[in-house]
Amino acid sequence: MKKHKITFWIVTTLLFLFEGVMPLATLLFAPDLVAAGVVHLDYPEYFAYTLIAFKILGAIALMIPRLPRPVKEWTYAGFGFNFICAAISHFAVDGPVGDSFFPFIILALLVVSYITYFKAYGTGKELAMAH
Repeated sequence: MKKHKITFWIVTTLLFLFEGVMPLATLLFAPDLVAAGVVHLDYPEYFAYTLIAFKILGAIALMIPRLPRPVKEWTYAGFGFNFICAAISHFAVDGPVGDSFFPFIILALLVVSYITYFKAYGTGKELAMAH
C-alpha cells in the first residue's frame, strides 16, 4: 500500500507540475507563447485559454486525494482525451516526429497515476466510507 501511495504522489506531482503549473506560468510570464502551440495545430487562439483553464482545474483535482470517485474518473478521462487528441493533432500537422509522441509519454504517467490512485486509496466504497 505504501509503495502505491509513493508512486501515486511522485507521478501525480509530475503531472501537476506539467499540466497545472507550467501552463499557468506560461500564461502569467510568457503570454505571447500561450497561443503559439494551438495556432501551429490550426486551432483558434481562444482554444489555448480554454485548455489552460481546464488543465489547471484538472491538475488541482488530481492532487486532492479524497474527491468523490466520479470527479476523479472524469478528471482522468479528460486528461486522457486531451493527450490522445494532442497526439493526433501533432501527427496530422507535423507527422511522426518527437512532438507527436510526447503526449503518449504524459498519457503513460496518467495511467500510472490512475492505477496507483485506486490501489492506494481504494475503489470508491472505501473512499465514501472515509468521509
